[in-house]
Amino acid sequence: MLDKIEEAGSSKSTFYELLGGEEAGQQVVRQLVNTFYDVMDTDPKAAGIRALHQADLTDAREKLSMFLTGWMGGPQLYIERYGHPMLRRRHMPFAIGESERDQWMYCMIRAMHTLQLDEEIMKKLAAQLYGVADFMRNK
Repeated sequence: MLDKIEEAGSSKSTFYELLGGEEAGQQVVRQLVNTFYDVMDTDPKAAGIRALHQADLTDAREKLSMFLTGWMGGPQLYIERYGHPMLRRRHMPFAIGESERDQWMYCMIRAMHTLQLDEEIMKKLAAQLYGVADFMRNK
């Protein structure tokens, strides 16, 4: 799903490997997702995107963690449980425009900063996630 990326000009690695691989990758992804949803749940700047979610974010946290783990190059947890993500199709019932995309990215970038991810990894990850978030737009 995600092409390999260059790590400081050396060998190619996935984001999952850069975040710790099998030892720590899944834990870092979970922390990132939990922080992302914490921001979404509390920051007024994310009120529009928060309104598109159910009151209880437990299921959303689990699914996004599973999806991102595989998308970043780790185990395909989401696909193993739910099949192909069909992201655009699953998001079609929700009105997603530039504002919603930008709010989603705001939450994700705040989460990356909160976790103090490496600046280069953060920039590359944000660029890749922006492409996915932009693809979800349907208005």
